[in-house]
Amino acid sequence: MTGARELRVEHETSYDYSARVDLAYHIAYVQPAQTAYQEVDSFTLDIDPAPSHRGRRRDVYGNQSETFSLYGPHEALRVRAESGVRVAPRFEALDPSTSPPWNEVREELRYRAGAAFLPPTEFTFASPYVPLLPQLRAYASGSFPAARPLLAGAFDLMQRIHADFTYDSESTEVSTPLAIAFAQRRGVCQDYAHVAVGALRALGLPAAYVSGYLLSTPPPGQARLIGADASHAWVRVWCPVNGWVEFDPTNDCLVGTGHVTLAIGRDYGDLTPVRGVIRGGGRHTLEVRVSVLPVE
Repeated sequence: MTGARELRVEHETSYDYSARVDLAYHIAYVQPAQTAYQEVDSFTLDIDPAPSHRGRRRDVYGNQSETFSLYGPHEALRVRAESGVRVAPRFEALDPSTSPPWNEVREELRYRAGAAFLPPTEFTFASPYVPLLPQLRAYASGSFPAARPLLAGAFDLMQRIHADFTYDSESTEVSTPLAIAFAQRRGVCQDYAHVAVGALRALGLPAAYVSGYLLSTPPPGQARLIGADASHAWVRVWCPVNGWVEFDPTNDCLVGTGHVTLAIGRDYGDLTPVRGVIRGGGRHTLEVRVSVLPVE
């Protein structure tokens, strides 16, 4: 891949339980995606304690996941993934002004009974973490006057979200409703991405949620990006001319060779890095450590 950057990713999730867990079923989305712009050279996943059973599957969106079960008692769980990837540039030559008017794209994708159903239309509907909120529609309208090129509007929306919101890791939790995160204009990358996805969908435009990682150490002379010490999230919007175009509202930039894609879905709920159902455990503490480094 021409101009690709080689990266090493380490992602460790640790749970410590206040009481014994007797039975657990988990699913993990921690393997980087193999795509036309991203090659996965290596991947290992270590789980401690060793699972009683583990398997692999792809979900409806093509994302690779690992399922594992623990049938014996345990008081802690550690999931450690290590990956080697090469990420190629994608959007350097993109000209947002050449994209079609956003309202024409909306009409093309509008669902009509009996008419052909275009796959991107699926991403125009509400999802569990991203309801179609009238306040998001009003906010998005400021970036999409009639006949504005779709991608020009999407980039303007990205810039406005970046300017209007404050990154604050203490302000929200995974369960914080989108309406609250939007009202307080504070949150983390997950909230930034959900706001962007919700604003685009509220106008009838297809938008998807992307989970992944950011390069922890930027090249000399470049600013460190926000969210590089944890799992990251950004947005993709569909354009009939350009296909899926991805942008990062947390950092006000197009997705580049420092963004490692894990999975793509409707919202965070589809792509939680590690989640599960357990019997027992009481209260628990969670610690996540992420490192993305260039390979010299």
